[in-house]
Amino acid sequence: MTDVGETVEAAPFDYACAPPLLIARFPAPRRTLGWSMLHPGFATVRDVVWLEVRNSDLGLDVDAHAFLRARLAQAGQGDALAFMTSRDIRRHHFRQSRVEGIEAACLTTVGLSNGERVGARKQPPALAGTINTLVHVSQRLSDGALVEALSIAVQARTAAILDTRPASAEKPVTGTGTDCLVIAAPCNGTPLCCAGLHTAVGEAIGGAVYEATSAGAREWNAEFGIG
Repeated sequence: MTDVGETVEAAPFDYACAPPLLIARFPAPRRTLGWSMLHPGFATVRDVVWLEVRNSDLGLDVDAHAFLRARLAQAGQGDALAFMTSRDIRRHHFRQSRVEGIEAACLTTVGLSNGERVGARKQPPALAGTINTLVHVSQRLSDGALVEALSIAVQARTAAILDTRPASAEKPVTGTGTDCLVIAAPCNGTPLCCAGLHTAVGEAIGGAVYEATSAGAREWNAEFGIG
């Protein structure tokens, strides 16, 4: 998704899918903010990893965080920020958006078997297909702008889920009970102090996240005959 007359450059990070891992690598460490199984909150990382798991991997007596750390260590990714999902990670989606020279890129996997509606709570399934999202912006953000950018990405993800649910759904889900989302930005340069809906960076984030999540949700709906 681009502004008229603007061309999106090459992806700001490399990513490769070799199940059970989907790995995104930045050209240099990035400042991140979000919630993830490993490195939640503010962090500085070079790699972001999705681990695909099955029912046989996680029993009731398994410590999920310890399991994830062990699997990443085996793969040489012990320092990575990490997500875990039962969604087929080959079905990942990448979209970019450029607005007034600021670029945003989104890489996500979308599973909705663990769907929830905000303000309500259900017993989660034994293994959750969830929405795990990485968003990268091309310019450094202040801590406050990172928080604001995270809120924009959540809005875009939720709007995409709502817009792709069947019209017959009386109360469509707004996400899943185990969603994870992380914003990443360069560590150097003059930081932007705002990233709201009225800003170029906010528009770019919203566009990239909405398009990537919509593609993933439509694919999920088609795969499981929802619609």
